[in-house]
Formats: sequence, structure tokens, C-alpha cells
Amino acid sequence: MIRIKTPREIDKMRRAAQITAAARIYAGKMIAPGVTTKEIDKATESFIRSQGAIPSCLGYGGFPASVCISVNDEVIHGIPGKRVIRDGDVVSIDLCAGIEGFIGDCAATFIAGKPRSEEDVKLLSITRQAFYEGLKYARPGYRVSDISAAVQQFVEANGFSVIRDYVGHGIGSEMHEEPEVPNFGKPGHGPRLVKGMTICVEPMVAAGGWPVRVLGDDWTVVTRDGSRAAHYENTILITDGEPEILTLPEPEA
Repeated sequence: MIRIKTPREIDKMRRAAQITAAARIYAGKMIAPGVTTKEIDKATESFIRSQGAIPSCLGYGGFPASVCISVNDEVIHGIPGKRVIRDGDVVSIDLCAGIEGFIGDCAATFIAGKPRSEEDVKLLSITRQAFYEGLKYARPGYRVSDISAAVQQFVEANGFSVIRDYVGHGIGSEMHEEPEVPNFGKPGHGPRLVKGMTICVEPMVAAGGWPVRVLGDDWTVVTRDGSRAAHYENTILITDGEPEILTLPEPEA
């Protein structure tokens, strides 16, 4: 069942989302050659807690960290550890923060140090812009798949692939609520968008093909062909007009 949020619940969502967005910026600024993914995770967890919130990813389904940090061919759900970030690595940050019973969720991808190729730079740019292409349809009267189709068409027109095994979602008092928000599909299908819905639109894009596999840790999702991947996500509110991005301010791209 899709939960329509009350004005009071939306205020709480805004607070959770603001903290989440600030944590995304905090983590993003730490991404640099020589830093370990564990260092980013621990520092970001401390930041979230300093805001009076909890890192909602920690322990979710058994996930052992507060931030999903995925590097190069890792699409999502990378587990932070002793891995040292290298110059030119493509690093995705995905995190959630909860406060007063509600959760914000966002993600972004960064390049550590100097980019290795123009394709990497384009991959990040297209992934981020794909979110905004989908956002154009996040209005009352449109259907979920109108967002999905816009994301897919933009990504594929620019020579990349959208990941199909994982999707966006509703969000509120739970990290994952209905409806699912895929990044692919034909327009005109799925639930109709109405004022008061809060959803996460999150393009996951590969430089090569879209098939993926899960590593032996049962979490980390990588591209099957080893191509690099990027991820960009915001929590948004459906209003009676322009959609509101709750996870702002945005990270520096």
C-alpha cells in the first residue's frame, strides 16, 4: 500500500532528508586518493549521529556499515573496509538517516583525484542528469513508469545502460515502501502519482551492459562485464505542482 504523507509527516521527512543530504556532502568531500572506505564510513556515521539522527543503513537487513560505498565496477551496496581509494576511482556513496521516525535516502558518485577518462566524467554527468529527466514527470497525474521511461531513454540515448535488477522506491517511516520506481520501462504504467507521495528516484547506470551479479559477501553488486557504474539518488515529494527535492543541498559534482 502506498502511504500518502500528512503535512506533519512531511515536515519530519524534510528534517531527515536534510540531514541525509548533508551527510552525502560530508562523505563526498572525504573521497580522495589514499583514504580508506572504512574511514569515510566511520566519519560519516559520526556526522549523522552528531545531528541527532541514526544511520538507517547500519544493520538494515544485516548490512554491516552506515554508508554503502561502491567503487568502479561496483554498482551499489559496497561494504566499506580496508580498501584504499586510488587516483581516478569512481566512488558511489549511498546513505540514509532517520530521525523522529522518518528516513531520508540519497546517493551520488564522485571521482577521486584526476579522472582516468572522459567516459568516466560523462558517466557521472549522464547519471545525474537522468535523475532530472525523470523528475520532470514526478507530478500529479503522471504514472510511475513515466519517470522510468524518461530515465531509460536519456541514459540509452547517451550510450550507457540502466541497471534493471535494482530500482527506486517509496520512502517514509520505512526505508523501502511502495511503489517501486524502476529506471526502465514503457510510459503510462504503474501507480498514478498523487500529492503527498514521497519516493526515491535513483538512476543506476553502467558504462557497458546492464547485467549485474552479487559478490560472495551477499551485498556488493557489480557489473558482469566489469564496466564502471554510477548512482545518483534523491528523496522527492510529490506536490500539487513542481516536485520538491527533499535531499538538498546537493553535493558538489
